[in-house]
Amino acid sequence: MKKSDIPNLISFLRVLLIPPVVWFLLQEQYQYALVLFIIAGLSDALDGYLARKYNWGSDLGGWLDPLADKAMQVSAYCALTWIGLIPFWLLLTVILRDVLIVCGGFYYFYRVEKVSASPSWISKVNTLVQISLVVLILIHKSVFEIPSELLDVMIYTVLVTTVLSGLDYVVTWSKKAWQIKKG
Repeated sequence: MKKSDIPNLISFLRVLLIPPVVWFLLQEQYQYALVLFIIAGLSDALDGYLARKYNWGSDLGGWLDPLADKAMQVSAYCALTWIGLIPFWLLLTVILRDVLIVCGGFYYFYRVEKVSASPSWISKVNTLVQISLVVLILIHKSVFEIPSELLDVMIYTVLVTTVLSGLDYVVTWSKKAWQIKKG
């Protein structure tokens, strides 16, 4: 193993945290789930920092890092929905947006042009809000009570940013595809 493999190893270890996070959520042991979720978040920051600072980025890391993040996020949403802490319609919205982006990305990559896309600002906001909702719920269930009004606001903020992010991807990449096909 080379030093440059460290970010990929960290991302892989983050994937290994998913089953225990889900297990602790389903067992309603929220304090343990919160600790592991925070460790996963810190590991994401660490692998990104190492990849940028030391130029240890790789093609594998370009796929593994966002896949690990998305798998953790969707798994947490599924478990929290299963136990009734996130509404099913929100989980469905989050998953449909992700499916739309993945399918659209594959279509664009294979039928229009081969590019690598970076997340838009609204997508970054959406990711932050989605993660914040999980953390707030876990804090609410394990550390101290969060007002239900704040949790409701966060749920609807996730809904709005998820829809806006999905629409942004559709509009932005449709325009690019149209310009390429036209030109």
